[in-house]
Amino acid sequence: MKSLALSATVAAAILLSAHVEAQDPQLRFGSRVPQEVEIIYERGLSWLAEQQKDDGAFGSQVASHGYGSGGAGITGMSVMVFLASGEDPNFGKYSENIRKCVRSLISQQDARTGYLGNSMYHHGFGMLGLAEIYGALDEDSLWRAGDKQKRSVGKALELAVRCAVTSQKNNQWGGWRYSPESRDADTSVSGAVMMGLLAARNAGIKVPDECITKGLDYFRKMTSARGGVGYSGGVGGLGGSKNLQAIATLVYAVGKRKEEKEFKAVLKQTVGNLEHREGSYPFYFRYYMAQALFQGDFEAWKWWNRKTIRQLTEMQNDDGSFRSSHGPVYGTAMSLLALALNYRFLPIYER
Repeated sequence: MKSLALSATVAAAILLSAHVEAQDPQLRFGSRVPQEVEIIYERGLSWLAEQQKDDGAFGSQVASHGYGSGGAGITGMSVMVFLASGEDPNFGKYSENIRKCVRSLISQQDARTGYLGNSMYHHGFGMLGLAEIYGALDEDSLWRAGDKQKRSVGKALELAVRCAVTSQKNNQWGGWRYSPESRDADTSVSGAVMMGLLAARNAGIKVPDECITKGLDYFRKMTSARGGVGYSGGVGGLGGSKNLQAIATLVYAVGKRKEEKEFKAVLKQTVGNLEHREGSYPFYFRYYMAQALFQGDFEAWKWWNRKTIRQLTEMQNDDGSFRSSHGPVYGTAMSLLALALNYRFLPIYER
């Protein structure tokens, strides 16, 4: 009888384990990538590769406070775009494009301060790109004979984290704005920097707990009880940009604050934005909404993903690019990243 009881216990444990593992394999591993996504992605990747300069950069850096049409932020996004569909950074079709992106990011980094680009927007996305490639790239093949810059990805990422931490310490809000020396903060720039820091921490780079906590607390202070998210200077109620709600949802989720009332309130607002048509920053909106919904409400993400696939299929130009007010490289990179969760390859997309 004891043996039968033990067998029943073991069987129950096995069944329970199987149930836990199979809760939602589609959420964890994804299903077959839709053919429309593969077509959009391959055409977009091909176009991006053609736009890359010999030094690894894209476009020209024209906006001192935003994205511009080039710069570290665009290069960081491009690293993620090439990796997101499973391209091998060491031997794949676009491996040299990826190496050129990484060389560009490291070469333009201030070796003293760790600052990437000419804006903390650029810094955040550049840091995110470095975090996603860290550990995946064989760095023996990164630098070419005659290259002056030999800094490793890990060292560059550590410097970038230090820059963000130092900037935050000097900021009265505990967030970030356009310049590392800024004393004010906004939730858009702070979202870009926080995602870079969270990705760096996930990659194994030391990021002070105090820094993450202060950044999350800044978002908490900027979130109203009903889920409105302020831009700068305090909560602005529900009249703020829908982009900010998506950013806050993502930051709370990846920052492991899903149990807090602010996350639940802002997630409710984000899920309620499925029919919203963003006029000012549509590419930015699609990028953040995809990740926020995936992290917060998988069923809502599936609906949003189908809608996004239809939109981007119609919007993609014959050459594979997407036009945007910040330039076609930005528009193309953001559009492809809005679809990247179909592949589930980037570590920052893990749930």
